[in-house]
Order: sequence, then structure tokens, then C-alpha cells
Amino acid sequence: MRRICGTICSIAALALMSGAAVSEELKLGIMTEPSSIDPNWQNFPQNHANGDHWSETLVLKDNQQNAKPLLATSWKTLPNDNKVWEFKLRKGVKFSDGSDFTADDVLATNKYALTLKGSSSPVGRYQRNKTFKKIDDYTLHITTGSAYPLMVKEMAMVHVVSKKVAETMKTGDYNAGKAAVGTGPYKFVEWVQGERVVFEANPNYWGKKAKWSKVLFRPIKSEPARVAALLSGAVDIIDYVPTNDLESLRKNPKVALTEYPSNRVIYFWPDQSRHISPFVKTNDGKPAFPNPLRNIKVREAISLAINRKAIVERVMSGAAIEAEQMSPEFIFGSNPKLKKLKYDPERAKKLLAEAGWPDGFRMTIHGPNDRYVNDEKVCETVAQMLTKIGIKSDVVVQPKSAYFSKTRKGGEHGLPSFSFFMMGSGSNLGDGGSQLQFSHHSYYPLKNMGVGNRGRYNNMIVDALLAQSMEETDFPKREKLIQDSVEIVMMDWGFIPTHYQKNVWAHRPDLVYAGHTNEKTKAMLVSKK
Repeated sequence: MRRICGTICSIAALALMSGAAVSEELKLGIMTEPSSIDPNWQNFPQNHANGDHWSETLVLKDNQQNAKPLLATSWKTLPNDNKVWEFKLRKGVKFSDGSDFTADDVLATNKYALTLKGSSSPVGRYQRNKTFKKIDDYTLHITTGSAYPLMVKEMAMVHVVSKKVAETMKTGDYNAGKAAVGTGPYKFVEWVQGERVVFEANPNYWGKKAKWSKVLFRPIKSEPARVAALLSGAVDIIDYVPTNDLESLRKNPKVALTEYPSNRVIYFWPDQSRHISPFVKTNDGKPAFPNPLRNIKVREAISLAINRKAIVERVMSGAAIEAEQMSPEFIFGSNPKLKKLKYDPERAKKLLAEAGWPDGFRMTIHGPNDRYVNDEKVCETVAQMLTKIGIKSDVVVQPKSAYFSKTRKGGEHGLPSFSFFMMGSGSNLGDGGSQLQFSHHSYYPLKNMGVGNRGRYNNMIVDALLAQSMEETDFPKREKLIQDSVEIVMMDWGFIPTHYQKNVWAHRPDLVYAGHTNEKTKAMLVSKK
């Protein structure tokens, strides 16, 4: 018996030393399941997280969104042409069906991603305006029309699938499991929509072996049900921990929490484009003319009326950080000169009077009720704060499925349907310049600029600085251009930020979660303590 036990222990030790998968199932309770198993179908955190298990990108973004080698081992611009990037691909990598990974698979994936139809935000948009050329099986040249500093991080967005799959399969084939052939540390097993997504360890993975033999994701939309599943042992870890439960969970010895800064800023868009805005009225209910939200003093007054510290401490139970600009300090391009925004309701009232609204006005605040942490509560809290300075505010919230389509279009001339409304924005690339170009460049959707500019902010100087930053490959110079853009936007009160979310996971105390700024919940980030 001693010899048998000794042999078993030796085998176990060797398995751990070699990085073999732990013979244990990991169960994760998640708020939102992916919209598709096709990793390139939609630019959505849970879709990316799902895809990361069974497929891979050329470049890895670590948990603070810095670029690291993955299927590409190195990259550089050519010495005589900074419009051409050379990527060296990793050798010896196999797909889960046994086929070899080569440059042909990248070319086929690129073509497939560009032809996806029906998605509101296909990942293929990161492949636009790029020409891919195979030099040999493990060398690619990617050419852009001009110098392009975001090339490397954009190559972290598109998951590579095999040429065979890319040329013959559609999105529905991924969802059925037939097309889920990748190079990742896990293999896709099944997706039962609304119930589970299942993976198993890939024994032939080229890199560090999977930590878990089986991974089960359970979508649990209800916050109380998600916490109950953790406390009962039905799952080992949950994401989007409700702030109402944070205090009790922090005191519970059977639970550990991982709180990690998020790149997502929560803010409000004021309608800055229309002379009459649909949900801004005078105190007697008539359309307010001219639209007070077009007045910079009114926008500053709104900011001064918001007690961000109270939102962080009381509404978010500490799971947030006061926001003073679009990007938090760890994102490239964040401006360190910008300090915490002041709370001064008396000064806010004076500014309203100076702007010609001494008695205030009426306004409806719109927001979602199932997208951001405590989104409805934050809207209600801001409404109460604005009412105290004379902007009498009502709140109307909707499920995200109805809400976001109206923030994109639906009003006159394609303008948003609302006047003052909540949004959240996080930099998928970990780059403040791309985030600001998306949200605060003038609205030119046909040129893919200002696509997220739902308040129709417009400043030609900001446009010029952002255009310059998108071609500047000297990164200190580029950072200065982005920081100058941020400063001008805030001087204009081009939007009203409230807070940066923290991402919070709760899990068994014997587990460690590495955390991620981009809200990803992945088995690869979970390990035994």
C-alpha cells in the first residue's frame, strides 16, 4: 500500500510540475452568456472571453490590456516602410482537429471576419483597411494606407480559426459545435443556450496546459440567484457581484472577493446638437428653447451638482472610482493633469442663473436597467442631485435590448431619441485615443469615426488632434496628442462622467482570480491558492 501511495503521489507531483490539467471541474456563474460561439460574431466581452478558451488571437492582451505574443511571436514595421507590419507566427501549433496552424489560416480568418452579416458589432471591423499578404507559412505582412500605431492591439481582437472552417462554415455551425476548431487551451464541447457552455482541456495545446479538466459556464442573470449559487456550492466563482451583497460577502470566511479596476467609465450624454431637445422642457411643460444643454455653463452646472463620492460609496458600495475623464489612469492617453471633479451645488445654481435659467427647467434622464452595475440606481441618484439645483429630473429606464437601439438612432435626422442619457464605455484596445475617436470625434459613420458619439459633440480641434494621433507612431508624441484631446473635451463638458466601475468576482476561498480590466471571466484566470 505504501508503494502504491508513493507511486500515486509521484505521478500527481509530476503532473503538477509538467503543467498538466488539474483533474477537476470548474463551474463559473456568469451574468451574461455569449451571443454566439463564433468568437468574431460580435465585439462583446463575454464573446471574447468564450472564444479565448478554444481559439486564439495573434496577440494577447494581458489583464491590463498590454500586448503580448500569442500566435504571433514578434512584430515590427519594415525599416523602409512604416505602413507595412511584419508578423512572425508561432511554429508547432495545431488546431484541435490535428491540422497545423499557418499563415493561410490567418488569411482565411480575415476574409471570413470581413464577410460576417447580421451582427451589430462584428469584430471584422478591426480588419478593415488592411491588406494581408503571406510571405511564407510563418510570416505575414499587413499593410495599411498610412502609418497605424494601433495595428498590434487590433490584432488581439480577431480569433483565428482554421482555413477549412473559415471557408466552409457559418456562424450557426459554431453554435452547433461543428466549426469550433481552434488552437486554445480548451476544446469546445457544447452550448445549451440559457443553461450552459462547456469546455474540456485540450491535451495537445502548444502552451501551458489547462488548469482544469472541464469548465462549465452557467448563465445566471438574477443577482440573488447568482450569489445563492456560489454560497450553496453550485458554482465556484461568480462575476458581477451585486453591490448590495458586498459588505456581507467581505465578512464571509467561506467566500473570497477579487476587486479589479475596470476600463469602463459610466457617463451621461447631454444633447448638444438640437436647438429643441425632445425631453427638455420649461417648468410649465413647454419645449425649452434654446436647448439649455447646448450651453456650456449648464453642462458644467450639471457636473457640479453630481456628488461622485456619494455615488461611489453609497450606490456602488465602494466598487467604483470617481471619474474625471474618459479613461482611467492605467489606460494609454489618460491625462494626469485632470483632477477630481468638484461637487458644488451652490456654484451650480449660480451657473444656471448666468446661463439664463435661474428657475431651472425640467428634464427626463434615460438609461438601461440591466447593462451596467446599478445603472438604474445611478440614474435615480443623479436625478435627485439635479433636482436639488433646479433641474427637475424624472427617470425612465428600459432593458438594454430596447434602450441601446434608441441611443444609436430613432430621433429626427438619425439623432438619438433622448436628451440626457446614460452610457458606459470601455477601451477594447486599452487605448484612450481609439476610445475618444469612437466617442468624441465628430459623427462621421461612413468613415468609421465618431460612431459612438451619441450626444453629437463636435470640436474641429479635437478632430484634428485625434486624426494626427491615429497616424503617429512615436508613442510619447501620440500620448500627448491624446491627452490634449481629452483636456479640450473636458473643458467643453462634452460629456458628464460619474465613475469607473470596478470588476468584482466572488469565489471559493481556496481559489485565486487574476482579474481583468475588460470584464472578462475566464477559466484561464482561475487557479488554486
